[in-house]
Amino acid sequence: MQHDIVWEDRDANFARLAPQVARAAGAGAELVLLTETFSTGFSMTPGIGEPEGGPSSQFLAAQAAEHGVWVAGTCPETDVEGELPYNTFVLAGPDGTAHRYRKLHPFADERNRFRSGTGPVTVEVGGLRVTPFICYDLRFANVFWAAAPDTDVYLVPANWPSPRRHHWSALLQARAIENQAYVVGGNRVGTAGDGTEHAGDSRIVSPMGELLATASGVETIVLADVDAAEVAATRDRFPFLGDRRDLASRPG
Repeated sequence: MQHDIVWEDRDANFARLAPQVARAAGAGAELVLLTETFSTGFSMTPGIGEPEGGPSSQFLAAQAAEHGVWVAGTCPETDVEGELPYNTFVLAGPDGTAHRYRKLHPFADERNRFRSGTGPVTVEVGGLRVTPFICYDLRFANVFWAAAPDTDVYLVPANWPSPRRHHWSALLQARAIENQAYVVGGNRVGTAGDGTEHAGDSRIVSPMGELLATASGVETIVLADVDAAEVAATRDRFPFLGDRRDLASRPG
């Protein structure tokens, strides 16, 4: 789902997004991806974090249960170990399960306001091996490479700014091509509370780098079928992953 975000107003965002999730599920989506920081915007205001299992993850869980689909997005979550939150990707299942990935690469001032996660997480969803990353993570090919053997679909929710929109589009396609996996990039639209403009450009990319579905700068649903068998067939036809060499481990 490509959507706007009301700055630092969780309840307003829940009210706006609930009917959009319903429309996506009604259109046949079995997994609904919201954007990065879908409930607050990309805010670094002190105290913006919420407890793990707080209102944003509860919203995702409720939507998943109501519509019988998987629902995901990111939110600022704290834990018992520290006061700074993580930028946490929460994937809520229709059976009440929840999986979490914490953003590995905080961007710019985000590193002073958010903690960094420790590694990728892969979840099986309907026969698909799904690995989430978040926004700025997209610039670091090595973490996508590391997860590739066990990944059919990468999910990349974002608040990617308009001035660098061509980086967003190019990197999404590159990550699909080099890892021979689907990449789903979900970016917000509209102007954030700090004045940052966002153009959307959400897209679903095939394992061969083809654009299966795209969006421009308005709120909309981007929908496509993804198939683990297509990933396997692509990798069998072009076994590129097996030719990778870890030059960093070579003796000096």
